[in-house]
Amino acid sequence: MIQGATSDAGKSVLVAGLCRLFYRRGISVVPFKPQNMALNSAVTKDGGEIGRAQAVQAQACHLDAHTDMNPILLKPNSDTGAQVIIHGHAHAEMDAKTYHAYKKTAMHYVLQSHQRLAQQYDLILVEGAGSPAEINLREHDIANMGFAEAVDCPVLIVADIDKGGVFAHLYGTLKLLSATEQARVKGFIINKFRGDIALLESGNHWLEQITNTPVLAVLPYLQQLYIEAEDAINYQCHTRVDTAKETLKVIVPVLPRISNHTDFDPLSLHPQVELLFVRQGEVIPSADLIIIPGSKSVRSDCQWLKDNGWEQAIKKHLRYDGKLLGICGGLQILGSKIHDPLGLEGHLGSSGGLGYFSYQTTLAKEKQLKQVQACLYDDSSIHISGYEIHAGITKGLEHYHAFIQLDNGTEGVISDDRQIIASYWHGLFEQPDACDYLLKWAGLHQTRQYDHRDLQEQSLDLLADTLEHCLDWSVMHSILGEPILGEHISDKHI
Repeated sequence: MIQGATSDAGKSVLVAGLCRLFYRRGISVVPFKPQNMALNSAVTKDGGEIGRAQAVQAQACHLDAHTDMNPILLKPNSDTGAQVIIHGHAHAEMDAKTYHAYKKTAMHYVLQSHQRLAQQYDLILVEGAGSPAEINLREHDIANMGFAEAVDCPVLIVADIDKGGVFAHLYGTLKLLSATEQARVKGFIINKFRGDIALLESGNHWLEQITNTPVLAVLPYLQQLYIEAEDAINYQCHTRVDTAKETLKVIVPVLPRISNHTDFDPLSLHPQVELLFVRQGEVIPSADLIIIPGSKSVRSDCQWLKDNGWEQAIKKHLRYDGKLLGICGGLQILGSKIHDPLGLEGHLGSSGGLGYFSYQTTLAKEKQLKQVQACLYDDSSIHISGYEIHAGITKGLEHYHAFIQLDNGTEGVISDDRQIIASYWHGLFEQPDACDYLLKWAGLHQTRQYDHRDLQEQSLDLLADTLEHCLDWSVMHSILGEPILGEHISDKHI
């Protein structure tokens, strides 16, 4: 199990890299995260919903994502409450206190999934959540040491040296654990180191001496690493633009409950796209394309857009021939009405959308969860795939020009003046041809095609190569043993 001294220490990325490394070594390996809290989710082949980090880790193992890889997913809908998803499907809305009491029950679901995976795979790589040293959350813990203790799992703790204070983080985390928990920590990993590693050796030696725990690896800061973030938005993602080429400026409002912002990772890495996330209080710049993203609380996020000047900014944008795209919750926001008769997002009632289409959406308890594949309505040679994940039924889409042609119908809409597209599909930019189509629609005359999936694969291989070189394999062998690693690994480097 990989646990972090802090949030965003590199747990998700480290597990993905280890997944690819062990897969390449011919080991039957699978990722697992007992409890995840994130608004970025993926739809699995078995028709459920898990955190996107586990879907990427599954990709690293060349596996289809499955709900057992992330049995508990919490999707926050306020600062104190969240939707609780169990084995891929919405179970209940709970506030923090209610969920804390529910953890004993949740642990049963976690152990069920873990047992099923243990019967199918030789190695389970478990990702923790946050930090095991959050002492206020220790009781009934299912995300970190509580789980590790329940299944008798060895633990590695990772810390991000780029943030500073790495030795305090690692030492303090270990000292805040119980004696039995400390005993199952088999090593430390220092992540994102820059500079001469010789300057770090005295610190590593001190840490090993005072804790009697080895530093298993010091991983370098990898500049060319493109792995989806679990939940945090990379606000510096627009720095890769190739200014020698024709470029397109794309802006995305950071809604208070923005979800699945990983939709825009292909744009953030495209050499001809300047992608900018605009936060509350920031000036809304001019752009070629505005994208209204997914939302966990679509009615309140629509009101947030209106309160923060986006309604007028979008009107001006369209007057100057800019393009507008709505994805999932963005599709609902671009309609005329959003109804919530069950109070799923808070108070009962209806509210107005931005009104660019006349269709109306009624929020429903049951989510639409499916992987999808089809072609564009206007060009059947361009194939597109992705996934739907939304709790709403929209009526009136058939009155508009369709965006996607399905085997048994259509999906999405295009406005009569072709300035606005709305779709429920996530992943629109992940296929090179579909991405090119949308960028040309938005105003890019000549596109330089690149394959986002291929870039992800390169990053996973780079991670695996780095771990293969940096890990102390003699210690790894003592942790995992011959049945998994084999009997010939004794040197530090393979």
